[in-house]
This record gives sequence, structure tokens and C-alpha cells, in this order.
Amino acid sequence: MKTGLVLEGGAMRGMYTAGVIDVMLENNIRVNGIIGVSAGAVFGCNYKSGQIGRVIRYNTKFCKDPRYMSLRSLIKTGDLFGEQFCYHDIPEILDPFDTEEFRNNPAEFYVVCTDVRTGKPVYHLCEKGDGEDVQWMRASASMPLVSRIVSVSGKDMLDGGISDPIPILKFREMGYEKCIVVLTRPQGYRKKQSPLIPVFRIAMKKYPETVKALEKRHEVYNTALESIETLQQQGDVFVLRPSEAFKMRRTENNPERLRALYKLGRKDAMSRLYEIRSFLHT
Repeated sequence: MKTGLVLEGGAMRGMYTAGVIDVMLENNIRVNGIIGVSAGAVFGCNYKSGQIGRVIRYNTKFCKDPRYMSLRSLIKTGDLFGEQFCYHDIPEILDPFDTEEFRNNPAEFYVVCTDVRTGKPVYHLCEKGDGEDVQWMRASASMPLVSRIVSVSGKDMLDGGISDPIPILKFREMGYEKCIVVLTRPQGYRKKQSPLIPVFRIAMKKYPETVKALEKRHEVYNTALESIETLQQQGDVFVLRPSEAFKMRRTENNPERLRALYKLGRKDAMSRLYEIRSFLHT
């Protein structure tokens, strides 16, 4: 039976996920495959590359840098998170991504994107951690309205969270029957329809299928949570989610707040290490 790790997105709420995966790496907790959505993709790739502490390190170091995330970047380039700085300068020069370790790690790493023309999810296996794979990760994390559409491998794509925000059923369909799911919202959370739907209808009128997906996103998300709860009761899924309520903007740039959420992820994972090991080896 293959074991998997499913990583929800949530932009800077992904600091929680960063704390969890660092504890897993420190304690040599490995799985056969990982699937990440949005922040779960761009942060989760560090689990496969084995780079403990990298996510919290570069985020707290650069979160106030306008090249990393700023209104100026959005106006100037069309991307709130600057493409050149986030997807080239940091991983290639400032805090290098270990492509060799990523490539040599036998665990499969998938990212979820949304094809803007069909509104359907696209699941891509990243095997090399090279420039093309990084573009797939970027596409997965490209939020509508504040990001340009990313073209890669002949497809035009945006945030995977639009169409499959928690891809537990797809991953099980791929053969990962026993999965750890890392959520970035506390117990009891249910998503409501976005108040920005009227804006999406205007700004994305060229992509009506994606608009439809955005209109139904809350339903898809809540249905995924219900599936996770059922699978959890059956013993096929182990869920890690924030044990404490917190407020975190998707675009949070206060390093202390980012560090606090990262520490919560670490605390929750540490407190459940025995359960995680038991789940994976039962």
C-alpha cells in the first residue's frame, strides 16, 4: 500500500504546513508520494528536496521585500508575488533549491493547477525540480486577480485551489490509499462563496469555465472536507490541522506572525509523532 502526503494551499497560511513538514523530515518520516496545491506545492517541494527550515527562512527574510510580494509588483508586472524574484532569484541564487536531492528522492511529487480554458484540474508529476517544474509550481500558486496566467506545456493555468483545493480523492485514485492530509484551517472551518465572484465574472470573462469553477469552489472544498472526515473514520487518512484558531492574511508580511504559525505547525506535528508513525506503519 502506497503512503501519501496531501498539502492544502492558503498562501501564507502555508507556514503551518512548513512547520509540519520540517518536523517530519527531522524525524525521518517519509511517504511514497506528495501532492501539493498552491502554497502546498511551492512550500511542499522542500519536503522532497529534504531542505529543513528553508521555507520559514526565506519567507521571513524576504517577506517585506517589494520584489517578493507587493502592490508595486502587482502594478508593474501583473503578479503580486514577483516572478523573477520568487521563482528565479531565490531558488537559483539567494536560497538555492536542491534540485539534485529533489531528483534523487524516489517519492513522487505532484502539483495541482487549473486549466483556465476548461476550469478543470491538471495534475502534473514534477520529476526534476528544474525550471519547467518550477513553472508548474508557480502556476499552482498563481491566485486569480493578483497573478498572470502561467503558460507551460501548452496549457494556460492558474491556482490549483480553484478546481481541486484538497485533492485527497484524486491521490487515492492514483494509488495512494493511506494519506496524511495537512490542512491550513482549524477544525470546524467551512468555506463560503467568495464575495469577489462579481469581480471574477468581469475580470475573467474570457474564461467562463474558470468563473464557473470559482463560483462552486466553496462547495468543492466543503465536499472534500466531508470525504476526508469519512476516510479518517475508516482509518485511511490522518489529518493534521491547526490546533489553535489564528488570524493570518493570505498576504501576511509580518515575519513574527509567520514564525508563530510555523511554530504551531511544529508543535502540532511533534505532539502527534507517535500517531503519525503508527498510522503509516499499521
